[in-house]
Amino acid sequence: MAVITLTTDFGARDTYVAEMKAAILAITRDVHLVDITHEIAPHDVLEGALALEAAAPAFPADTIHVAVVDPGVGTPRRGLAVAAREGVFIGPDNGLFTPFLEGSRWTAFELSERQFRRAVVSRTFHGRDVFAPAAAHLAHGLEPARLGPPVADPVRLPWPEAHEARGTIRGTVVHVDRFGNLITSVGAEALASLGPSVSVRVAGRALQLVETYAELARGRAGALVGSHDRLEIAVHAGSAAALLGARRGSPVVVSRTSAPVRRARRRS
Repeated sequence: MAVITLTTDFGARDTYVAEMKAAILAITRDVHLVDITHEIAPHDVLEGALALEAAAPAFPADTIHVAVVDPGVGTPRRGLAVAAREGVFIGPDNGLFTPFLEGSRWTAFELSERQFRRAVVSRTFHGRDVFAPAAAHLAHGLEPARLGPPVADPVRLPWPEAHEARGTIRGTVVHVDRFGNLITSVGAEALASLGPSVSVRVAGRALQLVETYAELARGRAGALVGSHDRLEIAVHAGSAAALLGARRGSPVVVSRTSAPVRRARRRS
């Protein structure tokens, strides 16, 4: 049975997500539908891309991922199918699929063949009328190349990265999760390259590097490597965003020190 995931900024109040699922089920019922999230901040394409980067690798490699964060719906922006190592991604060509466009291990196609859309396409709801039907046809065995002509230049977002020089890594907060944890652009591999002793600074505070949230005193902030192999800033039983006054884009500096600090381990 094919797996189709859905990631949108539609929320749960309205019928939009249900209508997308109905469009898929009208074409094939031999499919397992999985909601990744529908709580992406409205129109926040980068947040959508980061959610896909975190979730998609956990699924089987033949999964079809439909993502709709589409402030340009109805404009000449293209609809896109990207076949990558992590699966096939269906949605607007606005940068949502940036994490999967590295190197040469991907191919992309414009969603231009009308036979794989709904008969009537709304100018304001391509999630239901274009993207969901395309995903359903793929789940039913259609090859991505049949959806339309190849695309060599899909839109890429400026991607948040960390830069290391002279024993210091400079990055930023890229996401604040619902617990108020600050997810950063500093990866576990870069962090490990500094050695066993580091200092983490954010919002003017020097933070302890720990292994688990509970290792911190209640209400205290600290840093650890989270489950997606990114450095994150957390508060035990609290919100790091609220305590530190930090948000997406806030700078994070990790420096090599001489004091011994226990290494962080991945959260299960």
